[in-house]
Amino acid sequence: MENIAWGELPFGYFKTDYNVRAYYRNGKWGEMEISSSETINIHMAATALHYGQEAFEGLKAFRGKDGKIRLFRWEENAKRMRRSAQGIMMAHVPDDLFYKAISTAITLNERFVPPYGTGASLYLRPLLFGSGPQVGVKPANEYMFLVFVAPVGPYFKEGFKPVDIQLVRDFDRAAPLGTGHIKVGGNYAASMLPADRAHKEGYASVLFLDAKEKKYIDEAGPANFFGIKGKTYVTPDSGTILPSITNMSLRQIAKDIGLNVDLRPIAATELDTFDEVGACGTAAIITPIGRIFDRSENKTYEYAKDGKVGPFSKKLYDTLVGIQLGDIEDKHNWNTIVE
Repeated sequence: MENIAWGELPFGYFKTDYNVRAYYRNGKWGEMEISSSETINIHMAATALHYGQEAFEGLKAFRGKDGKIRLFRWEENAKRMRRSAQGIMMAHVPDDLFYKAISTAITLNERFVPPYGTGASLYLRPLLFGSGPQVGVKPANEYMFLVFVAPVGPYFKEGFKPVDIQLVRDFDRAAPLGTGHIKVGGNYAASMLPADRAHKEGYASVLFLDAKEKKYIDEAGPANFFGIKGKTYVTPDSGTILPSITNMSLRQIAKDIGLNVDLRPIAATELDTFDEVGACGTAAIITPIGRIFDRSENKTYEYAKDGKVGPFSKKLYDTLVGIQLGDIEDKHNWNTIVE
């Protein structure tokens, strides 16, 4: 592993040694299997391919200064995958199988857990999909659950620095009563075209509005939006936004450091009232936003004219990362030591 430039890793796929798999057949889950193959066999009529029966999760493991490997809030990921499975009528993964799979994937690939102090982490991707064949639109009767891992660096190449994003009004990420609140692949497919256009126009990501009224802030690309107004942490409350475990954690940390927390619909017209804004999620943790450009209105909102991260965003980021690494007391018992 001495040949890996840990501090230069991008956020992307990286081949590791093993992945783990389990199959749901005849109404029950089978024994977990270990594989070194990067491919899977899937029926050509699998519901995942035809009808989008697919959900996934993302979580991270961190190596602390003490050498211990800490897994952050895995129970919340298990709950969210269960909600996703219910939302598109898949067999849900029991918590004990979920934890056994992710902890086994970590221990089998321990040599890929980045060293402390490199800024990198081990990303885990649990995946659940309909593997049984159907031609009519109906749920599968067989499912596959697998977990693979990869060492990763920052989600955005800029790292923990303010980025520019583009507010779009001519695309919707999710329908008002659709699947925006669960973590299924179709939500991300719907975001690719506007995100690609934004990248080509020089922006790191996109900010969506609600699909019903085109009035309220929805997701910030693949992450949740938050803003700091005075001493208040403000983040959208919406049925079309994926509940972020990072955002949930930041709301608690905000209270711990003396901020008020305001979870409510946020109108786009409020964008010029925030002192700091950012996006948060497992991949990036916090991505400070320096500038938002409203593509349709040709209007720009500036938040970091000097290029510096706002003080509360930095405090929130440092505190959360410190807890994940074991440098700051984990008083909410969010970490699980993987042994």
